[in-house]
Amino acid sequence: MASTVEIPLDGRRALVTGASRNLGAAIARSLADAGASVVLTYLESEGSALELVAEMVAATGREHGSVRMDAADSGSVRSATEEAASLLGGHIDILVNNAGPYNSTPFSELEEKDWDRVWDANVKAVYVASRQVAADMKREGWGRIVNVSAVSAYVRNRSIYTLSKNALLTLTESLALELAPDVTVNGVAPGQIAESIPDLVAFNPEWAEKVVAATPLKRLVTRDEIARVVALICSPSFDSVTGVTIPVDGGLRINRF
Repeated sequence: MASTVEIPLDGRRALVTGASRNLGAAIARSLADAGASVVLTYLESEGSALELVAEMVAATGREHGSVRMDAADSGSVRSATEEAASLLGGHIDILVNNAGPYNSTPFSELEEKDWDRVWDANVKAVYVASRQVAADMKREGWGRIVNVSAVSAYVRNRSIYTLSKNALLTLTESLALELAPDVTVNGVAPGQIAESIPDLVAFNPEWAEKVVAATPLKRLVTRDEIARVVALICSPSFDSVTGVTIPVDGGLRINRF
């Protein structure tokens, strides 16, 4: 892991949801590299979660852990948060709400059960987990909550996914007001991610080329770039920033005629 001494999180204890692979794993690595002890959640990828934990332990020399969590199940979110706090010595300083499934089935065709799952995992889970950690953070006088939205929050053709990720923008601002001054609440809204190009091509062979062309920087953001922003938000450099969702998308969200 690359050194990130400029964003020290020594002694901090972090929970990252949906972090056994992909972006969540990159965020967990970045926080661990910056000095935090990290517990990550997984749903089905227990093997990947254990491998990542072992990797972080070997790289940092600190204890890290994993717990199973179904983000669409409030009871699972509560129990996973409690278990994570126990693994971290009884307290969580940093909560990164990353878990959240994708679904862009048109509303006119969307099954109610699919609406419920996406909404509960992407929005309600953030409320439940944040509520679980907020009291301890305020008692300790320090805390960071980071919500992972998406560039889809700024468009209107991704159905329930757009709605849920847009809701996180408002929830982030509302929590920032409620939990100040001890706890900051911010977000990131990633654009299309470079490592996800194969998935994009499988979904639509022309999509990857189109999204790069529509991005002012003419390249897609990487998982590590997003993860570094999350770690920076948790650092002392962001002590005076709260209620903000930062698009990390190469300018893809910017409207043009």
